[in-house]
Amino acid sequence: MAELVRFYFDPICPWCYQTSRWAMRLAELGEIQLSWGLFSLEVQNAGREPEDMASSHARSARGLRTAVLVRDQAEAAAGAFYAALGRRVHEEGQDLDAAETVEAALRDAGLDAALCDKAWSDPSTQERVASEHRALCDRTRSFGVPTIVLDGGDGPAIFGPVISEVPDDDAAVELWRHVRWLTRYDNFAELKRDRTSLPDLESVRRSRR
Repeated sequence: MAELVRFYFDPICPWCYQTSRWAMRLAELGEIQLSWGLFSLEVQNAGREPEDMASSHARSARGLRTAVLVRDQAEAAAGAFYAALGRRVHEEGQDLDAAETVEAALRDAGLDAALCDKAWSDPSTQERVASEHRALCDRTRSFGVPTIVLDGGDGPAIFGPVISEVPDDDAAVELWRHVRWLTRYDNFAELKRDRTSLPDLESVRRSRR
């Protein structure tokens, strides 16, 4: 039986996008069932990072607030919207905070582009993003993306895996089985090494120019 997994994302993070592509492939292979949670790096790092980083993380606000209304319509639609937004931002190098980018991603996902303006003009969407973020962090002590939570969002959580590229199917499944085991192993806290390669994404190339 497929594991119920809640995947928390902030659309600005290229590593989170790569991990989401791995998770979506696992869902296609029948290994997991995905639902989608919202994580705000802007809220997480408020007052704790340089101004340029803070303004960069704020660029996610329009996409996250739009995702609130998309998810209200259907859980699967949230995943399709995030995938479409990620392609435009990270693969094509479009501006995340531009309304036209978010609107185009909505159309790509078969959704109403007017949801972007509706979300941006509704102050409650901002509070819903922040509240969901804080609820996750209060319960699981999460601190970044990607964050995966088992049992459909009610179980243990883990940061990662942070991957540069999406593995082939066999490696994807093998990686998932290790991640799942570590997530459920209460005695495990951290395993990390330096990032040896960057994602082959236009958003990463732009940030390094």
